[in-house]
Amino acid sequence: MSVANKFIPHYTYDDYVHWEGKWELIDGFPIAMSPAPTPEHQKVASELRYAFVDSLKKKGCKNCHAYDPIDYMIAKDTIVQPDILIVCEPIKKKYLDFPPALVIEILSPSTALKDRNTKFELYQQQGVKYFLIADIDNKTIETFLLTDAVYKIQTGPSVTFHLPDDCSITPDFSTVFD
Repeated sequence: MSVANKFIPHYTYDDYVHWEGKWELIDGFPIAMSPAPTPEHQKVASELRYAFVDSLKKKGCKNCHAYDPIDYMIAKDTIVQPDILIVCEPIKKKYLDFPPALVIEILSPSTALKDRNTKFELYQQQGVKYFLIADIDNKTIETFLLTDAVYKIQTGPSVTFHLPDDCSITPDFSTVFD
């Protein structure tokens, strides 16, 4: 262990729940989630969530639900808050403690590096089947499917998401960036 590591605090969920404001915790290191998302970020998040909620309702997928940011505890010292999650199992705690079926991160200048690298790796390691990255600046949505424990990008004008309980949906993203 290096000398620096002896002086850097290592936080866990027990510490995290007492903090004010929005935070994520990755390997015991706190990351502030400020400033608040921009209006454009919030609009894109709303449009994406609506696209998924609408698709889930139309297909009658009663066990799958779209959530705005909630705590996803990967480990006692790693808690993240994806912008949108699709969860197809009951959440029995104050936080999600199992991999969601799908995660969406909306890039912002302050989170792009973390979303494209750290969170990409975390979600891949945890077995999150679908990971979407919405890029507001480029008006694109990258969809990654976990195949043989590795994310592979999906291409084409639309993507069908095969969720648990024979729930297959193809959300309409055509107005997300309007």
